[in-house]
Amino acid sequence: MAEFVSLEVSDQVATLLLQRPPMNALNRQMQTEIREAAQEIATRRDIGAVVLYGGPKVFAAGADIKEMSDMSYQDMLLASADLQDAFTSVARIPQPTLAAVTGYALGGGCELALCCDMRVAGESAKLGQPEILLGIIPGAGGTQRLPRLVGPSRAKDLIFTGRHVDAQEAMEIGLVNAVVPDDETYDSALAIAKRLAKGPALALRAAKESVDRGLDTDLATGLDIERVRFAGLFATDDQKIGMQAFVEKRPAEFTGN
Repeated sequence: MAEFVSLEVSDQVATLLLQRPPMNALNRQMQTEIREAAQEIATRRDIGAVVLYGGPKVFAAGADIKEMSDMSYQDMLLASADLQDAFTSVARIPQPTLAAVTGYALGGGCELALCCDMRVAGESAKLGQPEILLGIIPGAGGTQRLPRLVGPSRAKDLIFTGRHVDAQEAMEIGLVNAVVPDDETYDSALAIAKRLAKGPALALRAAKESVDRGLDTDLATGLDIERVRFAGLFATDDQKIGMQAFVEKRPAEFTGN
């Protein structure tokens, strides 16, 4: 059984809980457990959406600096590959994912939140990429996912200075999708996840893949990806259910097929 990461499923929503007190420092064992949990989620048909949560006090304050401080260049070549692989496993979860961000989401914690499709932040949350203050740069996707989300200029501001942003500024620059009272952070993310989990699962997966793959290519190729996924959904039961419900002016009850 995993020591620092737990996976619970209820009403088609998975909660991926980080639990390495006091700050959820993302050591190598925790990275492995995150990767294994993400890979399991990707294979399960009973999961329609995912909430990634660090608990009521902190999301994740970053990588385990004590563990990294004595690593050599050769050590880090291997360790950084494992780190990126773990986080990319979260980004590749085909179901919609939400990060419920409380307290600190710094360094690797911020990068882990960036791997989710949406982020709900408590009003006292702090987010940032402070690696530059340690003489390094983000190594788990921060230099790549952050500019894709907030734009290169804002990303460089955060990466070059290492400063933290509060929840309100994070909302203003597009780093988070919503700001809620601290004690409502998880429940707010869960409510969104429950709504998405009742949606057309194959269409949601196709939408996520189209957006994510399209961002990594040129417009013409992205449009081709969209066209193929769009047409393919006409082979699903949920397309028939959704369109029939629209014609009959009633809510659709999707089956996920």
